Amino acid sequence: MAIVTAQTKACAVNPLKMSQPIGGAFAFMGLRGAMPLLHGSQGCTSFGLTLFVRHFKEAVPLQTTAMSEVATVLGGYENLEQAILNIYNRTKPKIIGICSTGVTETNGDDVDAYLKLIRSNHPQLAKLPLVYVSTPDFKGAFQDGWEKAVARIVEVLVEGSNADGLRDPSKVNVLPGSHLTPGDLDELRVILEDFGLCPSFLPDLAGSLDGHIPDEFTPTTIGGIGVDEIASMGRAGWTIAIGAQMQRAAEVMQGKTGVPFRVFERLCGLCPNDEFMTFLSEISGRPIPLKYRRQRSQLADAMLDAHFHIGGRKVAIGAEPDLLFDLSGMLHDMGAQVTAAVTTTQSGVIERIKTKEVLIGDLEDLEGLAKTKHCDLLITHSHGRQAAARLKVPFYRTGFPMFDRLGAGHQLSVGYRGTRNLIFDIANLVIAHREENDQPTPDKWRTAAGLPRYSGYRGSTGAAEGSIA
Repeated sequence: MAIVTAQTKACAVNPLKMSQPIGGAFAFMGLRGAMPLLHGSQGCTSFGLTLFVRHFKEAVPLQTTAMSEVATVLGGYENLEQAILNIYNRTKPKIIGICSTGVTETNGDDVDAYLKLIRSNHPQLAKLPLVYVSTPDFKGAFQDGWEKAVARIVEVLVEGSNADGLRDPSKVNVLPGSHLTPGDLDELRVILEDFGLCPSFLPDLAGSLDGHIPDEFTPTTIGGIGVDEIASMGRAGWTIAIGAQMQRAAEVMQGKTGVPFRVFERLCGLCPNDEFMTFLSEISGRPIPLKYRRQRSQLADAMLDAHFHIGGRKVAIGAEPDLLFDLSGMLHDMGAQVTAAVTTTQSGVIERIKTKEVLIGDLEDLEGLAKTKHCDLLITHSHGRQAAARLKVPFYRTGFPMFDRLGAGHQLSVGYRGTRNLIFDIANLVIAHREENDQPTPDKWRTAAGLPRYSGYRGSTGAAEGSIA
């Protein structure tokens, strides 16, 4: 069991974590026709919007109540009312998701009461879903905001158990954690459909932020799960929660609708996917398709090939708790040692990470630990690139934000195929770094006479091509 400690220094240097409000807004981006709204200052929203746009390279809908200093002191009712009316009149959203910020939380705005008053004063808003979630940015992190938003969406929008209690056993609710990419969701959708299941993802970022070009411009989200589909999630046979952060939302779903759930804390690695496939076979009543048996064999072979390059390496990882747990587990399975682990917020899974200590801190802490522990691989988001350069170690980018590489939304790490691709990506980074630093390899060995020890084809001697002299 890992020892969990929290950094007590006065400020964060090169922050690792992103805030709760943008985590909550991110969840609303997986709903069709949604407009996320941050109840706070323009600067808070602009910063979050910049992160999303740089990460996905897409147009991202995100609005603000534009709280000024005076409005913050006097209360934000008028700003919230005007923001909702402007959004309703100009963008015609299917739903508005409202996330608080540190400014309004410190002042103590009663947003639930505000929304009741706004609805009573404006009857045209009667049928427009307004979902409010409390996400102060002075505590918690990105993952916490996502977790709270999804649980709140379930509370407000999912219909309770119907009188007849009829359910469709082929219908499955999927509650993905914030650490999964749109590419991951697409892979999971294919896997579930191959078992004859009909999945409903909440939120469904694969429909809105997968990088496709819509036929027509829309100021709201361009895809995702619809409000009507969310309402009918109580008729599913099962709920599958991916990541420990989704335990709460799954419990809310079960309490409201009676739908049983299963939490999969990891879907990166051989054993976690074996468990996942077995579960899907049980609930669908179908055997595991042959394509996944072959993918499993391919993953086993990839692990065999790559363990020469990954096994025994000392790894430093900085990530949100569920992503840290997922990646560290896979690397531990490959024989690597996670000697430096830094995360952003408290979670039950971090105590079970295969390392001696997990620090809740920032990227300065991660760099210091990586240097002290002599780590030779660094894994975190794009803000860790300077640390990797100073440490002169290979750097694998993952998590949010990833703004200096293309394809962040399509990065794949779940399932047999995703795990295989991730292993190859990391192993190739290690190989490339070794070659760049001109480390000795067999083809560079030389004989006493100064000739290369590694020879090519020797037609005159009959030696095999690529033999060792």
